[in-house]
Amino acid sequence: MPRFEPFIGIRYDTATLDAALVTAPPYDVISPSDRAALVASAPTNVVRIDLPIEGNDPYGDAAQQFTQWRSEGVLVDDSQPSFTVYRMDAPDENGVIRHTTGVIGAMELTRPGEGDILPHEFTTPKAKSDRLDLLRSTRSNLSAVWGLSPAQGLTALLESTEAPLCRFEADGVTHSVWRITDTARIDAIRSAIGSAPIVIADGHHRYETSLAYRDERRESDGNGGQADAVMTFVVELVEDELDVGPIHRLLSDLPDGFDLRGAFDPFFEIEAFTFTDAPTVRRIQELGGLVLVLPGDAWLLRPRPETISATRDLDSSRLDLALASLPDHGLVYQHGVEHIRSAVDSGAAQAGVLLRPVTIDQIIEIAEGGEKMPPKSTFFAPKPRTGVVFRSID
Repeated sequence: MPRFEPFIGIRYDTATLDAALVTAPPYDVISPSDRAALVASAPTNVVRIDLPIEGNDPYGDAAQQFTQWRSEGVLVDDSQPSFTVYRMDAPDENGVIRHTTGVIGAMELTRPGEGDILPHEFTTPKAKSDRLDLLRSTRSNLSAVWGLSPAQGLTALLESTEAPLCRFEADGVTHSVWRITDTARIDAIRSAIGSAPIVIADGHHRYETSLAYRDERRESDGNGGQADAVMTFVVELVEDELDVGPIHRLLSDLPDGFDLRGAFDPFFEIEAFTFTDAPTVRRIQELGGLVLVLPGDAWLLRPRPETISATRDLDSSRLDLALASLPDHGLVYQHGVEHIRSAVDSGAAQAGVLLRPVTIDQIIEIAEGGEKMPPKSTFFAPKPRTGVVFRSID
């Protein structure tokens, strides 16, 4: 079963720094303009180390910056090992406040299939190489893998009446952070999380990168040391704690005048779709299909029986089947219906496809079955901020 341990955290000195300004969203949802804005708001923003800009040695520069901030007191080390409780309070699409509470610790790395850690998505090579280069240079976990635990009662174990270490607002979400150093509570949390396998919700690249780096350290040093584990944010696997959304697709670089509707026709029954004021994702869930967004119009795509029989019960799998029949093209993953519509209307993309979200049960079924979804099949929200705590693996 998973081994989950407290660690000596490295944190921003929030007594002198505004956590809302120095933390950031996950690296893979930050655009170049977003990054520039974050650095402009605070020169010590975490993107300076977690998302280094292109240059002669961006990863070396990130490591040097990280070391400098530690020596200057921008970042400070905890005095003793601890778990970090992290809660996010955010409204869902219906305006209801949803509370996501988890705990950050060091999760022992095991290979997929060994039964302790269950991935549910495939990954892309480029993202893994980027994170591996950064890990080699900084020798630190800068952001956490997000894991889901079926351990009943975990959320209750994390409740606290004490004042948080820090609390801040960012992107419409209230973030609250506590440290747990009490031995009895640490033992209870360790025992609960160690009672059942962990499903990776988000951070598959970070997990696979950490495995690769651990193996490098074992080969060079004879053992992995601190690299035998990875910083992980674990949340109880219950619907109330999780908000799973879809990641949509943008298509480009197709031949001029290419008939995308015609290309999709063998795979989907197609009918006109009109956008309304009602939430789009909820509507397409009720209608039972995907939506093809073209300049000036949109089309509902209901999978044909032969498509259903040839694929898993996932929009991403069914769309991948259709995309495989197209000429060479560009594919971009994008969260948010309005971002898809804007990209198509502006000409930044030739077309978009809106997908429905997967369910928690689907994630569990696929992970426990040892299978994986296509890349970018799930979008968990709200996203934990990078910079809440770091972990050295030196």
